[in-house]
Amino acid sequence: MEKYIGLLRGINVGGKNKIKMVELIKILKGIGLENIRTYIQSGNIVFQCVERDYDEIALEISQAICDSYGFSPITLVLGLKEFSEAIKNNPFPEAENEPKALHFYFLEQVPQNPNIAALENIKRESECYKLVGKVFYLYAPEGIGRSKLAAKVENALGVVVTARNWRSVNKIYSLATS
Repeated sequence: MEKYIGLLRGINVGGKNKIKMVELIKILKGIGLENIRTYIQSGNIVFQCVERDYDEIALEISQAICDSYGFSPITLVLGLKEFSEAIKNNPFPEAENEPKALHFYFLEQVPQNPNIAALENIKRESECYKLVGKVFYLYAPEGIGRSKLAAKVENALGVVVTARNWRSVNKIYSLATS
């Protein structure tokens, strides 16, 4: 059995796409996932299953949610090793003491033609970012809600993303390794 991290995008945000985590766990057990644990209500899942393709698992999760709730959230699945590497590769260790200002954008795939110039044109002077494989790191000390760059990451990279702040990344990793 392998450990995986599932990141659902856009659930329980602004009163839309509501899913109770207790119900989500039941749905995921129904598709063969085991030892399922969640962190907060925003779609952070740690689970085990027989080793298989990440995209296949993500599609199964999205379809199972669609079958039960009528909407299909974007779901990214990472292996524990991949998630650990994302943490280890954090290019902004000085920002780790500001957990709400440091964000990890997990990408569905490596961008083929990222428009870095577009991001550079809208970034604030205080913001720092770096693209490393399938993770886009953003340090936004003035807040993510005020960041024009944060709002344009997915469009500029040309791939599906879902973001988590440093605190959430660490909590998810802690769940996965305990």
